[in-house]
Order: sequence, then C-alpha cells, then structure tokens
Amino acid sequence: MSAVTTGADDKLIADFQPGENFEDRVFMVSQKDLRTTSNGSMYIHMVFADQSGQVVARIWQANQQMYNVIPEGGFISMRGRVESYKGNLQVIGEAIRPLKKDDVDLSRFLPHTRFNVETMWNRMLEILRTVENPHVLKVVKAFVTDEKIIAGFKKAPAAITNHHAYIGGLLEHTVGLLELANRIFGDGKSVNSLFPDVSRDLILAGLLMHDIGKIAELDYDTSFSYSTSGQLIGHITQAAIWLDRKVAAIEAESSEAFPEDIRNVLTHIIVAHHGSYEFGSPKLPSCPEAIAVHYIDNLDAKLNMALANIRDSRDDDSDWTQYVRPLEARIFKKDVMGIRDDLNKKSD
Repeated sequence: MSAVTTGADDKLIADFQPGENFEDRVFMVSQKDLRTTSNGSMYIHMVFADQSGQVVARIWQANQQMYNVIPEGGFISMRGRVESYKGNLQVIGEAIRPLKKDDVDLSRFLPHTRFNVETMWNRMLEILRTVENPHVLKVVKAFVTDEKIIAGFKKAPAAITNHHAYIGGLLEHTVGLLELANRIFGDGKSVNSLFPDVSRDLILAGLLMHDIGKIAELDYDTSFSYSTSGQLIGHITQAAIWLDRKVAAIEAESSEAFPEDIRNVLTHIIVAHHGSYEFGSPKLPSCPEAIAVHYIDNLDAKLNMALANIRDSRDDDSDWTQYVRPLEARIFKKDVMGIRDDLNKKSD
C-alpha cells in the first residue's frame, strides 16, 4: 500500500456502501479484540470510528503478531472491502499497516456534538445561577470557575460508547439534564415545582457534578479510551474527591465550616447516581434528590441511545434497529406520529 497522502481514501464511515473495495483507507481503531471462530481459527474484531459514526471490522485468518501490530486508540491504513451482514455494514480487512498520529488528519476521526459548545455552556451557567442556597451556590461556582475543569467540560465525551460518545457530549448531556430538572422542579421558583418538598438546588448541583469526573476518567485527544486515573479511580470517586477539595477551599477562604449535611448529601448524589451496585455505585440512591438525579440521568442517557441508533441505522428496509446491548432491545424506528420527520425538516 502507498504512503498516506492527501489523495488517500478519506471517505467517512457514514458514507460507506456495501460492495465497496478500497486500497488505502485510513481508520482509527477505537477497540480491538483477538477472537476464535467456531472452527478454532483466529480473527481480529475491531471497531473503527470517525466523526460520522462507528463500524465493526474483522480480519479473518489472523494471528497474535498481526493483532499486536494494530494500535488500539491509534490508526491503521487498510486494504479491504465493505459488506452488509444482517442489515448492518462491516469492514473486512485484507492488508493493514500501522500509521503514526502525525501522518493523520485527526479532525476527521473524533465525532462532535451537533450543538454549539459556547451556547450550551452559557445555558448551563444560566440555569445554575438560579441556585438559591448560598452554600450550594459556592460549590457550583467553585467548579464552573475552575479553568482546567471548564476546558475539559467543553471537550469531554460523556462516555466512550453508548450515550453522548462524542466531543462535547458531557456538556450536552449535562445541559439536557438541567433542562429536564427545570421542567420537573421549576425554573427557579418553588411554586413551579411538581415536587416542592424536594430540593431543586441539590438536584442542580448533583447533575452538574455527577459525571464531572469523566473529564479525568477519559482520554479524548485522538480517540476515546480510559485514562490511567480513569481505570484506577473512576469518575464517581474522582468527582467525590474534587467535591471534598472544593469544599475545603471554600472553608479556607471563608474561615467557616461548610454544612456537613449538605456536603454528605452532595457526595451521596454523586456516588449513588448509577443507581445500582451492578453498575458501579457504592451506594444506592437513599434520599429524594439522589433518586431524582439517578432517574433524570438514566432517562436522558437511554433516550439519547435510542434516538442515536434510529438516526444511525443502516437498514432502510427494516422498521427496527440492530440489537442495542445497553437497552437490551432492538429499537422500533418507525416515526408513526411524524414528529421526528417534522423536526428534521425544521433543522434543515
């Protein structure tokens, strides 16, 4: 295969068609795995990603040496073809070689939010300014004025896969949660809340902080992967650590003790937001505000997954998406009320 040049095949994944053959196509390897077929031969299973989406790739008749050459989170140039398998596209590789990051146009490979980052950031601040409790507001301010956190918040994905897995995804997810909270718990006036005996302030602060540790948990410069601290600490623990540090700084600045009950509840919201031990929460939601944060988070994440799978579905002849593992279901795509079609026309 020839060296990578501006003439190399740079078609985006979203534009792939079954039956295509290619000689020199550059891919970012977001995941790789060496597997065994039912007859005992080895093959390499990979997931390729770019700004337009993801596609599964396979190399048959593989071996450990070939697998070791492929850089996970890095780039390869491949000769191969595109096929359709059970209604979904897959790439079959025939020859590969690793590439250096400096030889690749990185902007092609990281998916981005569809929304303006600065507009979302300003909207998030606008909602958070309505927090009324002065202690909770100080915590919120400590996070949203931290320059390192600001930079990460505007760039980080909310996940490697599943939901909001793109640059700006964490911010988009968080703003979506705050908007949901505004609908349920009022826009700053308790009389507008459907649950006036639940603290809107704690919920807004909890939604801001619940996934903020993703900034450190994930690497997202050239691909999406877990950082060393992400694997050793995780975003839940990281957020709790940051909260402790922010509270300590607030106490040092004010020379006053921060209310312990408020600190404990905010920490609890963070550590309980996954909602179950199975999904990594060391505590189950045990106060109304933690329950609210968990279910608001879950609603936004799962609807994002469902709608993304509908948008990205390749099989126009079927009313169903492929199986979505986190949702444990195939998603019915047909827009029987015409709502999504109308929204798409407006956005055009």
